[in-house]
Order: sequence, then structure tokens, then C-alpha cells
Amino acid sequence: MSDQEINSLNKEPKLYSRHPLHEIAENPTHKLLLKQWLKEEELNFGRIASKENQIDKVRKEITQLYCFYFLFHSTTLLLLFSSSSKDPNSESCHKSWIPSLCSLLCSLVLIWAIRYKTDVESHMEKLLQREKEDGKLLAKCVLELKKKGLEFDLLKEVDALRRAKSLRIEPKVVSKWSASDFITLFFVGVSCVFLGLIRVVLC
Repeated sequence: MSDQEINSLNKEPKLYSRHPLHEIAENPTHKLLLKQWLKEEELNFGRIASKENQIDKVRKEITQLYCFYFLFHSTTLLLLFSSSSKDPNSESCHKSWIPSLCSLLCSLVLIWAIRYKTDVESHMEKLLQREKEDGKLLAKCVLELKKKGLEFDLLKEVDALRRAKSLRIEPKVVSKWSASDFITLFFVGVSCVFLGLIRVVLC
């Protein structure tokens, strides 16, 4: 409800004087509280939209890391294969530890970056869920205020809202493995496969 709606209620005939919204418009305390909650709702919507955009950005960065990981190793294998096929009598097998070490180091850096971005995504999803829960609690209080009017107990309802936020318990799922762990293990396994392929190509 906007300021215009609240002010328009003041101009309504006395026939609607017992309407909850009219009672709120005539009471400065309830009117101020409603304005504050409506403003907080708008801010909450903005925070939710901002966090959703940030999560989308992080997911794009994770996808780019996936692509770069496979592109890097595929390009490395192609270059090593083309160089070894041109000079079959070279001692590339004895020096295979050099590209293997480079591949291992790059793999570790990329795996760490992927794991870090995945953890950031998970953390931001939890924050987004918390903002949505706060928005639901606030919307519920606004609805109760509009329905009850002056019967709305400010101290009781506001205190209940604060306690609901402070006592909110996040569900803790006890699990030995998470999605991030499986992704990390997958890329570690793929890195080992690439190390083996480098050895095969050069030897």
C-alpha cells in the first residue's frame, strides 16, 4: 500500500471508519510501522534480485572454468601429439615429466578455482534462502497489520517477528559427501587420465 492509498483513506466517508486500513491511516504509530515495513519489503526484493544476479554470475564463471579446463588439456595433448609424431626418434619420453608436471600444476590450480567458486555459490544460495524467509515473515506481518488495524498488537507482533528471525534454525544435513566433493574428485580423476595420456603420447 502506497502513501497515496493511505492518504486517500483519510478522505473516505465515515461509513468506512471501521475499516482496518482506515484505522491505520488515522493512527500515526500504525501508519509509520506500515510504511517502514513496506519500505523494508522493497529493500528485501532488491537484495533478493541482487543475490540472484550474483549467483548467475558465479555459475557462468564456473562454466567458464569447466570449459577452460578441458580446452587446456585437449590443446596440450594435441600439441604434444603433433610434436612427437614429427620427430619419433626424439628423447621426448625421458622428458615427459616436464609437460606432466605443468599439466598437474595447472590442473590443481583450476580444480582449486572450481572448488572455491562452487563453495561461493553454495554460500550465496544460503544467503538468498535466508532473505526469502525474511521476506515471507515480513509479508505475513504486513498482511496481519492490514487485516487487524488498531487491533494489531505492536509490541507482541514486532517482538514475534524479531524472535522468529533470531531463533531461526537452519537445517543441518549431516552428510559425509557434498556435491563439491564429487566435482573435485571427478576433476582429480580426469587429471590423472590426462597425465596418463601425456605419457602414452610421448612414449
